Amino acid sequence: MAKVGVIIVAGGSGRRMGSSLPKQFMLLSNEPILARSINRIHEALPKAEIVVVLPEAHVAMWQNLAARFDVAAHKIALGGSERFHSVKNGIAALSDEVSTIAVHDGVRPLASKKLIIKLILEAEKCDAVIPAIAPPDSYRIVEDNASRIIDRSKLRIIQTPQVFNADALRKAYEQEFSQAFTDDASVAEAAGYAITLCEGERENIKITTPADIIIAEAIINAEDEEQL
Repeated sequence: MAKVGVIIVAGGSGRRMGSSLPKQFMLLSNEPILARSINRIHEALPKAEIVVVLPEAHVAMWQNLAARFDVAAHKIALGGSERFHSVKNGIAALSDEVSTIAVHDGVRPLASKKLIIKLILEAEKCDAVIPAIAPPDSYRIVEDNASRIIDRSKLRIIQTPQVFNADALRKAYEQEFSQAFTDDASVAEAAGYAITLCEGERENIKITTPADIIIAEAIINAEDEEQL
C-alpha cells in the first residue's frame, strides 16, 4: 500500500450544538469526538501520517484534552480563514514521502475500517475518490417563489474521507481560493481532475447537532453489541 497521509480538519465550533465547547472536543461515549476520528483512521491505517488541523485558539485546549485520553500519534497544523486554507496547511505538514492523501472531517468519528481501506485502495487507480450515498428523502428546488421536484436518483450525499493522489491534490491546492470550493473534491475538480465516487456508509455521519450525538451513541452501542 502506498505511503498515506491523513489530514483531519477540526475547525468547528459548538454554535449549532448550543455549546461554548467546540463540537469536536465534546464527548461521545466518554471519548472526545476528535479522538474517535483520529483513532478510527489509525486503526485502519496504522502506518499513516496523521495531521490534525486546528484553529490556533484551540490548540492548547486540544493538547490538554488529548493528554487525558488514549489518542493515536498525530501532528498539529494551524487552520486558516477557510477550510481551503486549513487543508493547504495540512498538506504542507505532511512529509514528501506521502503519495496518497486522505482528507477527513474531525466530526465524522464513525467511518469504518472497511470503508477507509476501500477508499485508499481505490485511490491507487485514480486521482480522486470520494464516498457517497444515495439520499433517502425526496427533494424540491425552490425558484422564483415556486418549487419543483428533483430526481433524487441523480443526487448523492458526499462524505469523507476523500482520498487523492498526493501530487494531484498538491497541484490542486496551488489554485487561488474560490467560494465555489465546498469540499476537497471540488478543489481537485476545478484543477481538472476527475472525481470517482465510491459507496459510502449511512453510519458515517457528520456530527453537527445534539440529535447527531444521540444517533452516534446508538451506532456505537450497536457496534459494541456486534463485537460481543
